Amino acid sequence: MAIESEILVVGGGLAGLSSALAAARDGADVRLVSYKQSTLRQASGLVDLLGYTPDGEGPLTDPYAAMPDLPASHPYRTVGVETVREAMAMFDEVSGYEGGHTDTNALLPTHGGTIKPTARYPRGAAAGLASDDRDTLFVGIESMTDFDAPHVADHLDAAGVPFDVRGETIRFPGDLRADAKVTRYAKLLDTNGEVAVRGRKVPAREALAQRVNPLVEDAERVGFPAILGDDNPGAIRDALGDQMGVDVFEVPMGPPSLPGLRLEDKLFEALDESGASFETGNPIVDFDGEGHVERVFMEKNGARIPLSADQYVLATGGLVGKGVESDRDGVSEPVFDCHVPHSDDRYDWFDTDVFGDHPFAGFGVETDDDLRPLSADGDVEFDNLRAAGSVLGGYDFAAEKSGSGVSIATGYAAGTSAAAEVR
Repeated sequence: MAIESEILVVGGGLAGLSSALAAARDGADVRLVSYKQSTLRQASGLVDLLGYTPDGEGPLTDPYAAMPDLPASHPYRTVGVETVREAMAMFDEVSGYEGGHTDTNALLPTHGGTIKPTARYPRGAAAGLASDDRDTLFVGIESMTDFDAPHVADHLDAAGVPFDVRGETIRFPGDLRADAKVTRYAKLLDTNGEVAVRGRKVPAREALAQRVNPLVEDAERVGFPAILGDDNPGAIRDALGDQMGVDVFEVPMGPPSLPGLRLEDKLFEALDESGASFETGNPIVDFDGEGHVERVFMEKNGARIPLSADQYVLATGGLVGKGVESDRDGVSEPVFDCHVPHSDDRYDWFDTDVFGDHPFAGFGVETDDDLRPLSADGDVEFDNLRAAGSVLGGYDFAAEKSGSGVSIATGYAAGTSAAAEVR
């Protein structure tokens, strides 16, 4: 007997979670299945809508204003600007992120010392906006080589930020190993466990504040790498800020990303509260149906478990997430074998210029206006399957800084459309 639901979402990233959440909030019986952990833990935790045009113009001030001029194949053109707004309103409601009060992109410093345009950002990053003219101190940790605070400060100063900026590197208080993971720092600050400082035990938050205090000088805000807790980041920022007399913020980091993990937790919590079911760790390996998906098969402990639904959403990711695969024979979508447009000549997949316009960056399935994948002949492949997120083609999310926004908007659109079919 197949496990039944009204809507089955395949994929547990930002697109899959947005799709499942939108459908469940519309009253549908939803099940989400995902093979791997969400890629959110590999992401910065920032949510970009559109930072640059496909031609490289930007950074854009108003991403919504630029969407109507995108190519017709772009996912934003498929779902429409109003749907993007609705999707972001849902995201704002469940995430607690900042930035929803305006259409304008915010500019945030990154761990590499660049300025990034983004539409939504965690509250922990809010005091670090590059448009803020308060003098800033960045604090790095000796063992965290991927956050060089003096380097960050020098690059921001060269970029002409409207504030004085310095960078200092400290040794994290206590006896953590030199190769300690960011989650170890976060756990210590979450629990406020005691650390040894000059032969006496001091709570970790107090010890960190004491170590940074002599470096603050005229700075009005202090930025740390994103290690300030997983369970209680707000309380940790407040405690450090009170003891140092400044505003404290986090700089988004690369993987493993605590802001990404926090966002993942919030979205799964919202999905659970919506009444949807979800299961991770087992892949979908096959399906039945021609023109209409009857059921899919999940591999679990060596067995093939059938799952059936009225409507399906494909949100398995792109080339990076293995939702789109390539080899010497071509490019394919591995779950439903949906058509992925590409040249038969592999040398046409990329540009000879390293910074050129690489066609592979836009590989993904092509859809109709309802996000249903199309065959090579332009026909709908399955009448009850929709695609969302980076499995879609027609855009270069890395160059445009649009990946999160497209995932949320198309996930929302696929979920609401699927829910309308089962009501």
